[in-house]
Amino acid sequence: MKIKNEAMLITYPDSLGNNLKDLEHVLDTHLKGVVGGVHILPFFPSSGDRGFSPMDYTKVDERFGGWDDIKRISEKYYMMYEFMLNHISAQSPYYLDFLEKKEESDYKDYFIRYNDYWPEHRPTEADIDLIYKRKPKAPFVDAHFKDGTSEKVWCTFSEEQIDLNVKTEATRQFIKDTLSFLADKGASIIRLDAFAYAIKELDTNCFFVEPEIWEMLEYAVEILKPYDVTVLPEIHEHYTIQQKIAEKGFPVYDFALPMLVLHALYSGKAEKLLHWLEICPRDQFTTLDTHDGIGVVDVKDLLTQEEVDFAVEALYEKGANLKRIYSSEAYNNLDIYQINCTYYSALGNNDAAYLLARAIQCFTPGIPQIYYVGLLAGENDLELLENSKEGRNINRHYYSLDEINQEIERPVVKDLFRLLTFRNTAKAFDGDLEITMIDEGAFILTWATADESASLTVDLPTNTFSILHRTGAGEEQIF
Repeated sequence: MKIKNEAMLITYPDSLGNNLKDLEHVLDTHLKGVVGGVHILPFFPSSGDRGFSPMDYTKVDERFGGWDDIKRISEKYYMMYEFMLNHISAQSPYYLDFLEKKEESDYKDYFIRYNDYWPEHRPTEADIDLIYKRKPKAPFVDAHFKDGTSEKVWCTFSEEQIDLNVKTEATRQFIKDTLSFLADKGASIIRLDAFAYAIKELDTNCFFVEPEIWEMLEYAVEILKPYDVTVLPEIHEHYTIQQKIAEKGFPVYDFALPMLVLHALYSGKAEKLLHWLEICPRDQFTTLDTHDGIGVVDVKDLLTQEEVDFAVEALYEKGANLKRIYSSEAYNNLDIYQINCTYYSALGNNDAAYLLARAIQCFTPGIPQIYYVGLLAGENDLELLENSKEGRNINRHYYSLDEINQEIERPVVKDLFRLLTFRNTAKAFDGDLEITMIDEGAFILTWATADESASLTVDLPTNTFSILHRTGAGEEQIF
């Protein structure tokens, strides 16, 4: 199915109900018109990281259902699937075969072996320091072979996620086979997870290494072109990288928006947010929340360091039930660039502020993605957090069908559904954006085509907004 200019739900296969059949029920019963697309987070058999350590892309984890369930949903909604370009599970048949057979393994070229990669007497401490790392460790794990020998292989993230050597012919064939398979299974978009880490080059920081990274992206695009499937590279870093990708004609994520909106709402000042709306890519998917934490690194230089510090301090001060320790090593969070919190709780569980944040997202250039917890204005799940000691689980609540039936009756959720339904159906959003700053904390965002317009008028200090829709039939106050 082709991508529509309609909001996309982000969800795990077992977070809205227990499985894919429950998810389909929720979509068809409660979310018709509210979302037009669905990004189902990894539904493959996995050995860790809530699906992001995939073992076999040809299978749906039987706990969630099967390909028939995916197919039915894909016939009604445009769909995004995950492909972890950078790594594969340590429990995958490929890596297990490598451990058993070593040089005789058909998959030995899938992995980056330190003995092959590094020249003699390297890596040095300077080499390791140069590598771009989100976690305070050298990127390797010891591979213990059946014959009793061992050696180091590249491992950027957890020890369950072994990096792939994307330069070898064998891995390239694996990438081609997997992307083609997923395209055949109803994908409209395939997200290349951890994309910027995939290329490793000596004497570089091994992150978004140019020009090789562009060749890798073009390789994926060419594979999927016959299927009319879009490639979306996933990168958390400086906003100029997103702009560079967009300038080459690829869609991108807007990961800067979450902190910019929080800063605007905390400070009552619109200038930095509106500057971003002026210069941000137009072909993008916008976010306020995802399965990961609220990103901080993405707004570097869009906000000054003082403004970033202010927003982070305000988040901990105003956020509901939020403590710094939840984003620390004590809760298995080693990524210093993310804060673990639901977006609703980041705004103090304040309905007015939250709805305003979503209104701004809906009027930001691009297609709004709404994480399932955010769609139900979910609060921090401290029970799941404490039971698991996983910091990111604060924003990964499991909703039962009965619970969903209750949540959708809350006024803030009803208003959010109404807002998204308007965003999906108003043709004004196919036009151009005009930004009008009224004063320090007030502004108007107007989308317009030749035939209609939609205007969002915002007053940040009071958390109030209005939406006016103009068509040939006249004017209508939406909010």
